Amino acid sequence: MTTSLIELSYLLAGVTFIVALKWLSSPKTARTGNRIGAVGMFVAIIATLFHQGVLRFEYIIAGILIGAVIGTVAARKAPMTAMPQMVAVFNGVGGGASLLVAWAEYWVLAPGKHSLDVPISIAFTVFIGAITFSGSMMAYAKLQELVSGRPIVYRFQQPGNIALMVVCLLLGIYLVWQAPAGPAMIPFYVLMVLSLVLGVTFILPIGGADMPVLIALLNAFSGLAGAGAGFILHNHVLIVAGALVGSSGVLLTQIMCWAMNRPVSNVLFGTFGATVQVTGAAAGKTAQAIQADEAATLLAYAQRVVIVPGYGLAVSRAQNETRDLMKALEERGVEVKFAIHPVAGRMPGHMNVLLAEADIPYDKLVDMEVINPELERTDVAVVLGANDVVNPAARSDTGSPLYGMPIIDVDKAAHVIVIKRSLAPGFAGVDNDLFYMPKTRMFFADGRDALVKILQELKNV
Repeated sequence: MTTSLIELSYLLAGVTFIVALKWLSSPKTARTGNRIGAVGMFVAIIATLFHQGVLRFEYIIAGILIGAVIGTVAARKAPMTAMPQMVAVFNGVGGGASLLVAWAEYWVLAPGKHSLDVPISIAFTVFIGAITFSGSMMAYAKLQELVSGRPIVYRFQQPGNIALMVVCLLLGIYLVWQAPAGPAMIPFYVLMVLSLVLGVTFILPIGGADMPVLIALLNAFSGLAGAGAGFILHNHVLIVAGALVGSSGVLLTQIMCWAMNRPVSNVLFGTFGATVQVTGAAAGKTAQAIQADEAATLLAYAQRVVIVPGYGLAVSRAQNETRDLMKALEERGVEVKFAIHPVAGRMPGHMNVLLAEADIPYDKLVDMEVINPELERTDVAVVLGANDVVNPAARSDTGSPLYGMPIIDVDKAAHVIVIKRSLAPGFAGVDNDLFYMPKTRMFFADGRDALVKILQELKNV
């Protein structure tokens, strides 16, 4: 394959990546967009294999086969509750791969044979790739509850992180300055190790409530690292793909922060949820419980029902029972919709993916801005495993860490049923006054068990 044909294949692959991103922006076209992106990546890989710099294919083919097996098994075995962890691992693998590329290219860096763009790209890729790898692994550990999901803070944490960044910057400048004389491996290894440490210390103070933002940010980092590797290898398709992933990740991070009404700096350095605040039960308020038969009666005679899914829905794996409840109510003539908060769950679009798995129609999923005006005309709002995204303190309590975050206004519905194991606070560490309102009834149970009982009682209403 000639060089011009390889570059033409890369151009075609780049176009498919752009089209894929466009189609991935809508649930209705997401699957097709994913397939288009996969086809584009396949074209890019085949074209790269024909590059004259590739002399032996055994290791490449072996790597493709091993990776394909691992990816297929992981995708099929991982439950929906583990999707955020899988995304975190994918981000880490991307950053780690870019780091290895930079390491290999710096190892063979010939004295005086490269322009400055190569050592600059190497230093940048080592820094971002290492942070992405170790940070993603730490995010995985938090999501998997191998370490505490709450912010982990210690004295001089932020000054220490800043000092690490400054040292890494100085080491990167030194490597670029030293490049004409050949590789300086000891400073290179120091930069790599310190960047790996920074990735861990960077993630430690970020709590579970900010995991959707963190996943989006690490995704952006993996793209930037990939683009850096593309500049090192002078591979145009890698530059394009990395730039697309990096820019889309940055935009998604910003959108998630807008949804929380918080700047990115507050997410990264605010230790959101570090301290648990108790404002409801400790103040002498009492939550009113409800049983399955009462909940079934309330739902059966409603005209409009809005279901608000949260991470508790994913934990209990209750998406299929949620679909069954929707169908049972619709057979009775009840209008059912799902209110989707942008940061519900632990990764961007978590609730959309979860409900799509249960074949719940896309037109039933309504964004927060659209559903909120309808809640005043809603007979029953069912909160299924959500907490912080329905907490009225975000509107009224200026002392709450949630203050200013847009929420789903379930407290404006005529009746509220909250399905939750206990009155424990959410990831923000703030008790929810919604639980103690006169219109609210608490169904204390696992989400799946609660829905099964309600469905059984609906048959008798």
